[in-house]
Amino acid sequence: MLAITLIALSTLASEDLTCIATGILIAQGSVDLFGGLAGCTLGIFLGDLLLVMAGRYAALLRIKRPPILEVLNQNAARVLVLTRFTPGLRLPTYLGAGLLRLPMRTVIPPLAAGSALWTPLLVGLAAVFGAAFAKNLLHALELFAVAAVAWHVLRSFERRRRLLAWFHRALRWEFWPSWAAYLPVVPYLLWLGVKHRSLTLFTAANPGIPTGGLVGESKSAILAELAQEPEFAARFTTVASAEDVRQFVLENALRFPIVLKPDMGERGTGVLIARSETDVEHYFGKAAIQRTIAQEYVAGEEFGVCYCRMPNEPGGRITSITHKRLPFVTGDGRRTIRQLILADSRAFILSKAYAAAMKRPATDVPEAGERVALVEIGSHCRGAIFLDGSCLNTSALERSIDRASKAHAGFFFGRFDVRAESIEALQAGRFKILELNGVGAEATHVYDPAVNLWSAYRTIFRQWRTAYNIGAANRRNGAAPAGLGEIWRAVQARPSTGH
Repeated sequence: MLAITLIALSTLASEDLTCIATGILIAQGSVDLFGGLAGCTLGIFLGDLLLVMAGRYAALLRIKRPPILEVLNQNAARVLVLTRFTPGLRLPTYLGAGLLRLPMRTVIPPLAAGSALWTPLLVGLAAVFGAAFAKNLLHALELFAVAAVAWHVLRSFERRRRLLAWFHRALRWEFWPSWAAYLPVVPYLLWLGVKHRSLTLFTAANPGIPTGGLVGESKSAILAELAQEPEFAARFTTVASAEDVRQFVLENALRFPIVLKPDMGERGTGVLIARSETDVEHYFGKAAIQRTIAQEYVAGEEFGVCYCRMPNEPGGRITSITHKRLPFVTGDGRRTIRQLILADSRAFILSKAYAAAMKRPATDVPEAGERVALVEIGSHCRGAIFLDGSCLNTSALERSIDRASKAHAGFFFGRFDVRAESIEALQAGRFKILELNGVGAEATHVYDPAVNLWSAYRTIFRQWRTAYNIGAANRRNGAAPAGLGEIWRAVQARPSTGH
């Protein structure tokens, strides 16, 4: 029993070397056949199971899954058995089974079968032909496995594009997740906090908005302040039901579409452009949002305009303009929407996100020349294209933004999301404000594909430095920054949405 236990534990360090060594010991008579096979088989099975469990734990951390795992998801039992015979693929395959959260009843039988078939083969070859033969066999199997997987993945156009998309998302700055993009910024924020003797001083940049607009602010409360300049404010109200929306439409003589969005949403979460009463009913038929905004739909071009003003200065300035483009594909009468997305030079990178967001089935075949919009919301994380529009700034636009900003008492730093009939209308200062984001807002032109990583970080660092400087000036005027406890409570208080 001790020999079986020691052999089983040794497989956790190197299962192939343990099997080869056990085969040699069996040939020499140092270990009996049953004990050697039992120890190797048990250890290998338990080791494989531990890898699957590690993958399931990683899934709880919401680690993104590489697209190649689709092969495993579609052929789980076959892949798990064959992987046992292909050294080099076991670790990623078994971790992948855990990431996919495959049912254990699907995972355990092929793991057990693979261990029971593989162990006697490798141990027997080592016992009969020696260690050199067994090692050469392992290398040959590894090369065969890599070639087989590459052929299986690359023979499909869709799989090739999905695999290429995964590399694009990993290498291109604009597709990085927020936590990864902001890792280098954290030390700089800590340094600014030490320099100004307050880690949260930036929240005092907007003393008229809770936490300065970092988190938990009410969009309707901000829009109500901006409504003092009706020339720039899109009409809105807060609603709790489909009936409230109908009343808002009638009272303001509006027509569909109508925009519905959570009062404390972020990054486009829970936003819907409702094109009919059916859409409204469906929206409120889902898991309830505690507080919802109904807003008139403003047609035209969408922009993000960053603004800052030092306290006690008569006027502020525009620091960034982002021109938001909503992507589309054009039908050819032959290919499905999914195939058109995969063939597009940029859309294929976010093919899954576009397919999930569209109301129209991705299997539809659009007519030749038909334009199919992929998203309706100007949010980068939802797939909108952000372009640097700094060249669009004019003195007329800056004056209008300055007027709008002063309608909100205690606002000095943030980003206006606006729509205008055209670029020329924006430059003339004619626009409607969709929402205003405070100190947590980004200068989103950094997501322009033409903006390199170094330029993006320079912009982000400059933005946070400005927020701290405005916060310091407001502190001298008597404003107090939000405490860490207040920020944490605001984070916890954010309502979840079912949309």
